Amino acid sequence: MQISDLPYPDPGVPDARSGPRFLLWLGRGQLGGQLKSLCWGMLHFSGVAGLPYAVGLGVDAVVDREPDRLLLVGALLLVIGVAISVGDAMLHRTAVTNWITAAARVQQLLARKTAELGSALTRRVAAGEVVAVSTGDVEKIGWFVEAVSRFLAAVFSIVLVCVGLLFFAPDLGVVVAVGVPLIALASLPLLPRATKRADVQREKAGKATELASDTVAGLRVLRGIGGEELFLGRYREASQEVRKAAVRSARMWALISAIQVVLPGALMITVVWYGATLVSDGRIAVGELVAAFSAVATLLYPLRHFEEIAMAYSFSRPSAKRAARVLSLTRTDAAERPAGTGPVKAPAPGGDLYDPQTGLLAPAGRFTAVVCGDPDLAGRLAERLGGHPMDVAPAADAGAEAATGAEDGAGARAGADAAPAPSVLLGGVALDELELNTARTLVLVQDKDPVLLSGTLRELFDVPASGTVAPPAALDAAQCADVLDALLQSAPDGVEDPMDARITERGRSLSGGQRQRLALARSLVTDPEVLVLDEPTSAVDSHTEARIADGIAALRAGRTTVVLASSPLLLDRADRVVLIDGDTVAAVGTHRELLHLEPRYRAVVTRETDEEQRLGGLELTELEEALTEIEESA
Repeated sequence: MQISDLPYPDPGVPDARSGPRFLLWLGRGQLGGQLKSLCWGMLHFSGVAGLPYAVGLGVDAVVDREPDRLLLVGALLLVIGVAISVGDAMLHRTAVTNWITAAARVQQLLARKTAELGSALTRRVAAGEVVAVSTGDVEKIGWFVEAVSRFLAAVFSIVLVCVGLLFFAPDLGVVVAVGVPLIALASLPLLPRATKRADVQREKAGKATELASDTVAGLRVLRGIGGEELFLGRYREASQEVRKAAVRSARMWALISAIQVVLPGALMITVVWYGATLVSDGRIAVGELVAAFSAVATLLYPLRHFEEIAMAYSFSRPSAKRAARVLSLTRTDAAERPAGTGPVKAPAPGGDLYDPQTGLLAPAGRFTAVVCGDPDLAGRLAERLGGHPMDVAPAADAGAEAATGAEDGAGARAGADAAPAPSVLLGGVALDELELNTARTLVLVQDKDPVLLSGTLRELFDVPASGTVAPPAALDAAQCADVLDALLQSAPDGVEDPMDARITERGRSLSGGQRQRLALARSLVTDPEVLVLDEPTSAVDSHTEARIADGIAALRAGRTTVVLASSPLLLDRADRVVLIDGDTVAAVGTHRELLHLEPRYRAVVTRETDEEQRLGGLELTELEEALTEIEESA
């Protein structure tokens, strides 16, 4: 795989049982690139390893006054120089390719997993952690994958130098052959502590990233309540914790680096002192001493790769563990489905939507409103109606992580203990058993906090749709006339069509109600068989809400629509209203019927307190008169 061939047609199915297994899977997937990098690295390091011997031969040729041999040594040095230069350039090229392709593979896997799980992902993993995994962690994973081939090439050159010295200068070669392994292994006892400190640093950095991400996402609300300084202080504290952890980690790595400098220096002094003694005794030639000294000096370069591979693994292991934790999550239905059974065919059009867990039935072609006393229950119900199970479980074999990491093992146990909710049925077919793309095409869920991506309004409506509902009709039903005017006024000169006006990132230049109405219009354009709306008018005024309710009812006539809301204006337009209390259907009827007959429904819709319910609450006739007055004014 070359960089120009990215992205991968299929990034594959990762081994996400643990961080080390995930790194091994990535390495196996890049064997070709690793072999190329290893070959170029061996060429480069062979040249580096051969340089001391060529210098030693040159010194011997000068001492022996043999110009012909000196010319041959000069030619050998030229060949070695070319090998070092070409090998280094190609090693860098292939190593960087391995780095980028590994990082790209991980990012594709994360993007695919995010698309598969949807909003259920952030209920098991914090949004800030997902951001940290897809940015900094991906880079560190790529670093380790890239460093492996260079480390192996460095090991090859060290072995080559030590073996060569044993033949070229046996007396000094023994000293070097014994000293080099000791130097390479001297830092090994410190690696567990260095790794632990690096893990602490990464954990604190991940928490700081989560805090920053959550603060930015809620900045508008924080400004409204004056909580900016409070959260800024929390981030300062988290940032200082990260700094302290980074300093502690850096001290340990500095100690390891010092060992990698001091011990080779001591070996070099030993070789020079012992070699000078051998030269004075006439046991070795001057060229052999120069070759041994140069070899030891040259070994400092490949020995640095021992420190690098240790650092790369220490930093990439927790990163790979976090990535594996995200990638091991799967939809509950996929985890529970028996092996060898595939998704079923889509149901015939015109089927009812039924939730066995609550008993909610949304008849085909009807406008059904659902009232929940618990707002969190409404959000969970909306997700379930869309075929997005709330229980996101680790992959079937994720329990193996318990042997290598308590954190992931705990996650696996939590996923295994949670019993999956029964699947929602559309036309008698379980949505969980359908292909994910098919389920999302049949049932569209708009949550209470929809996201608008940056781009033009025309691009916003460029979504998969039936083609039946045109954007102007959807914008009109969602009462977006003032939104179009606002976008046109803020557009650059020359933009005359509001569809060509640009929306800033997440629609931040628009008010909450304007963003909500644009998102509603986008959902109406898709024209799915079943449209589920969770509080679609919570941020608009009552007059606009009444017109939006009429627009939804008119535009979705003959199509199944489910609205989770507690607004009397929306509920009064519904063909059928369902009250859910205690996770089950408590009453079914029209809005006005339930107001008269069901105290629990009246308490939710009119916001009655317990005392008001005890005293009889508001007179229903007054409530109906007020509702009629609002309708007439709208």
